[in-house]
Amino acid sequence: MDHSRASFDAYMNFLAGPSANGVPVVLETQHGLSLHFDLLATQSFMSRLDPDKLVLGYTRTMMGFLLLRSAPVRISMIGLGGGSLAKYCYRHLPDTKVVVVEIDPAVIALRDAFHIPPDSERFEVVCADGAEYVKGHDARPDVILVDGFLAHGMPAQLGNAAFYSACRARLADDGILVANFVADDPHIPYYLEEVRSVFEKSLSIFMAEDSCNYTLFAWKGAPGLPSRDTLLARASDLTTTHPLNLRAAARRLKQGAKLASDWASGQKPAGCRND
Repeated sequence: MDHSRASFDAYMNFLAGPSANGVPVVLETQHGLSLHFDLLATQSFMSRLDPDKLVLGYTRTMMGFLLLRSAPVRISMIGLGGGSLAKYCYRHLPDTKVVVVEIDPAVIALRDAFHIPPDSERFEVVCADGAEYVKGHDARPDVILVDGFLAHGMPAQLGNAAFYSACRARLADDGILVANFVADDPHIPYYLEEVRSVFEKSLSIFMAEDSCNYTLFAWKGAPGLPSRDTLLARASDLTTTHPLNLRAAARRLKQGAKLASDWASGQKPAGCRND
């Protein structure tokens, strides 16, 4: 059997089918499964050969929080999708409690298809509105990862000052917020203004690895980051336990504070690139 042809046929049949209209749809090919809310954008991708691998570049970049907190006790995630980040953290951070908040029960219903682990003492999927969830204070995560999207894009309630303020209040004292933005979202300058009103200078934004996404980092505590050399040394140490290009994330994290400042002053950065 020609597997490439079979995958191509599956994709063409998917494109020829009816619009998903915001309902999560799974496209299955010989090499993987992908999650879609419409016929144009891929929300998540899973490799059949390695279901826990972070295939999409922006997910690898979001794991750059390891440069600042290499052994978090608790991670909260807003947005499940195909569970790429959740599965990676569950596998590679065995001492970390992972809680994922997903608003759409139809997405949660696909968890078995994407090999998402069952709920346990250190892994849990909660069906709730992430913007409401972070208002509680029953837990103090070291990291909050925000990757919540609907068919029309990122919900407004995940990009305003009230949400960022709730995240900051819920985070541990030296906690980190990481958020994914699609590069062509015209509201990114607004999101930056809102997050800056809460985290002030303790933020960085930069282009994610191999994708048309921006990754935002904001943190509690001192506004400054460790030196570039320190971050690069940490990235090298982490390669023994994490199959990630964290050296690239370290360099971009340092550069991202200036990018955020330039963007706030009206200097729009360059568009998508692969590097």
